[in-house]
Amino acid sequence: MSGCDFAFLTSPLGKLFVAWKEALEFVRFTEGRWATPPQDWRQVDSQLPFDLEGQFQAYFAGELREFNLPLSPQGTVFQRRVWSELRKIPYGQTCSYGELARRIGKPGAARAVGSANHYNPLPVVVPCHRVIGSRGQLTGYAGGVQVKRFLLELEAEGQPLP
Repeated sequence: MSGCDFAFLTSPLGKLFVAWKEALEFVRFTEGRWATPPQDWRQVDSQLPFDLEGQFQAYFAGELREFNLPLSPQGTVFQRRVWSELRKIPYGQTCSYGELARRIGKPGAARAVGSANHYNPLPVVVPCHRVIGSRGQLTGYAGGVQVKRFLLELEAEGQPLP
């Protein structure tokens, strides 16, 4: 992922780091975990492409249920298959890792699905936060379980989770 443009977006979760070339390639939560971007990346402070800022603002305001952005996530064939299936989980709904594994035709691959979620380069946009444990529990998330809870409650229109 060399030569990307990047920006920091303000969100209720703190700053989000976004990077792109011809399509969005990378989203990261920056609070407490950010390293310096590679030297060949260029920071952009205005005129972000794809209405990135507007779509994230609308999502966090509860006005956008599905991002309409060109995406170019980098990963293995299996990871990209999982990430593609994640985009099919409707806004405000969840499924388990096991269910997601069944949906991609790999019923015994719940742990591998969890690993693919861990490496999702586009959290929030590719909604890995919608995947929960088989008993309904909130499990790990790149931004932390509190971030996962926040995103699920946002999508549940402010209704608290059990």
